[in-house]
Amino acid sequence: MKTLNVLLAILFISFASFAQKENEKPYIVKTFSANAIKNLKMNTSGGSLSVTGTNDSEARIEVYIQPNNWNGSGGNLSKEELEERLKNYELSVTQDGNGIVAYSKNKTNNWGKKSLSIAFKAFVPEKVTTDLNTSGGSIYVKGITGNASGRTSGGSISVRNCKNKIGLSTSGGSISADNCSGDIDLNTSGGSISASDLDGTIDLRTSGGSISLDALKGNIKAVTSGGSIKATELRGESMVKTSGGSIVLREIYGTLDAATSAGSLDAEILELGKSLNLSVSAGSMTVKMPMNKGIDLDCSAQKIHAGSLNNFSGSFDKTYIKGKLNGGGIPVNLRVSTGSLTMK
Repeated sequence: MKTLNVLLAILFISFASFAQKENEKPYIVKTFSANAIKNLKMNTSGGSLSVTGTNDSEARIEVYIQPNNWNGSGGNLSKEELEERLKNYELSVTQDGNGIVAYSKNKTNNWGKKSLSIAFKAFVPEKVTTDLNTSGGSIYVKGITGNASGRTSGGSISVRNCKNKIGLSTSGGSISADNCSGDIDLNTSGGSISASDLDGTIDLRTSGGSISLDALKGNIKAVTSGGSIKATELRGESMVKTSGGSIVLREIYGTLDAATSAGSLDAEILELGKSLNLSVSAGSMTVKMPMNKGIDLDCSAQKIHAGSLNNFSGSFDKTYIKGKLNGGGIPVNLRVSTGSLTMK
């Protein structure tokens, strides 16, 4: 029961963070000379974290405080009641050398009716390096060109217009990423992933959700243990895998390795790369690819529909194809353990 109460607290703390009104006034605002700020560290045990890169002469930290309403005790607090509840919290926003440290913690670890959600919003130089940690809220990062790292145990992650090294993870929320480049590592244990306009070394992983990709370029890895994958316009070297869902791929350019253990696979390859490896354990596979290239074909399924293979040398029947197309060249391996294969 104690574990359940903690999980409920985290869930509703996260909800409270999302419910924050745009016109709500911050409890505290602290400013610093932007020229002196190179890194940012924010840590809270019960709220969301937001970072926005700016070109302003001042860096600014805003602190927002709300009552947690997961137990029906929400609503506005009087100044006196807020100050009384804050006695159970550590709260500080300070400059430490060339960095800003924003910190809050519930000293009692009591998430009862008098607990608070403390959120931070930071407006800092674009080149700042960030380190973010919250146990009960969302993380939002926008316009940062320094390294961005962070973790939340109970909220979503959103990253926009960022460059360099990005490493963010959540144990209980979805992830969205847009218009970012560099070394991108995003991981969730319990939510979906949506990514668009990314360029670089991209590693996207979820243990319990679907993945949606659009306009990704570079070395791409997208893996889910429990959901479908849909992707449009992947360029470079891509690995796409799911243990429990279908895969639909459109406008694929370059090397591709895709596999599903329980679902169909439908792929449109516009330009072959170094190799093409597609695998289905239980389901159908449909592949459209350039058939006028030099290809080493190695295909197997319970039933294969290949149409006419012009300029082919090798052997084939209804269950396998092995040989060279147009003199051979690019390795193409298509495997369906239980199901049919259709080639176009």
